[in-house]
Amino acid sequence: MIRSKWLWAAMFVIPAVELFGFIYVAGYLGAPKTLLIMVVTSVIGFLMMQFEGKKVLQDSKVQMQEGRVPGRTMLDGLCIFFGGLLLILPGFVTDIIGFSLVFPLTRPLYRVFLLKWIEKKMKNGTFTFYRR
Repeated sequence: MIRSKWLWAAMFVIPAVELFGFIYVAGYLGAPKTLLIMVVTSVIGFLMMQFEGKKVLQDSKVQMQEGRVPGRTMLDGLCIFFGGLLLILPGFVTDIIGFSLVFPLTRPLYRVFLLKWIEKKMKNGTFTFYRR
């Protein structure tokens, strides 16, 4: 119930914020330049996502071949995936968040929150993992 309320709120708030950002930037630069910036950031973000995704896949393969669990690497992959989704969406706010998720220097900030969230879910029993 609570989750659906947040989803509905996000469906209205995020586009409103992005529209406001577009209008604000277009007021300074003009609509054509603003559209060009949005397209360029999406292309750069997509290329970054591909490059970082390949690095994460290689790191996880190496860790699994060494017999280690690629936990941190899997969280990095999750951050890159969601960052890539945000970069595909048009808008400045989603691009900023998406770049910070894909960029390797800012990704550890999100990893801390993800680890705390997973730990909380495991403690209250709503998140289950299976060992082989």
